[in-house]
Amino acid sequence: MQLIGSLTSPFVRKVRIVAAEKFIEYELVIDTPWSEDTRVPEFNPLGKVPVWIMEDGKTLFDSRVIVEYLEHVSPVGHLLPKDARPRIAVKRWEALADGVCDAAALVFVERKRAADKQDPEWVKRQMAKIAAGLNMMSDDLGNQNWCTGEFFCLADVAVGCALGYLEFRFPEIDWRRQHSNLSELFDRMMQRPAFKETVPVA
Repeated sequence: MQLIGSLTSPFVRKVRIVAAEKFIEYELVIDTPWSEDTRVPEFNPLGKVPVWIMEDGKTLFDSRVIVEYLEHVSPVGHLLPKDARPRIAVKRWEALADGVCDAAALVFVERKRAADKQDPEWVKRQMAKIAAGLNMMSDDLGNQNWCTGEFFCLADVAVGCALGYLEFRFPEIDWRRQHSNLSELFDRMMQRPAFKETVPVA
C-alpha cells in the first residue's frame, strides 16, 4: 500500500498518524500537487492529497475517507467508536478541525499570490473561520484530557494536525495563549511517537 502526499499537508499528516497508531505499513510517496511535475491527478482527479493506493491498485482520497478505511484495516488501536452517537461526536470534531485546516490552507495559498492580486477581505473571512473554529474547539474541550473525554481517538488526531499546521504556517496566531487547554492538549499529543515523527517540514 502507498500514501501519496506532501510533508506539509495537515490532511496527509492525519493519515500518517492514524496509520502509525494502528501499526499499518505503507510506502510514503512524496508529491506536491502544486509542482509542475506532480502525478497526483493520475490517482485523484481532484488533484489533491492525500491519496491512498490499496493493494489491488484502487485509490482512496480525502483524508476522512482514508482514515475511515484504515480504522477497518487493522483491529489495533481503535480510533473510532462503534456506536453511532459517540462516533458522530468524533466525526464532528474531525470536521471542525479539517475546516480550520481548509481555511488556513486557503489563506496560505492566497498569500503566495502577488500582493496586488490578493483579496484582504477574503483573507479576513478565512481568518475569522480559524478563530471561530479555535474558540469552539476550546469551549468543547473544556478541562477534559482528550477531545471526547478520557480516551485518545481520531478527534484528537484531527485537532492535533490542525493546531500543528497553525503552529507551522501561522506563528502570528497566538492560539496557545488564547486557549491554554488546546495548548496542553497539543503538548500531550506531541509526546506520542506518531506526532513526533510527522512534524511538518518545509
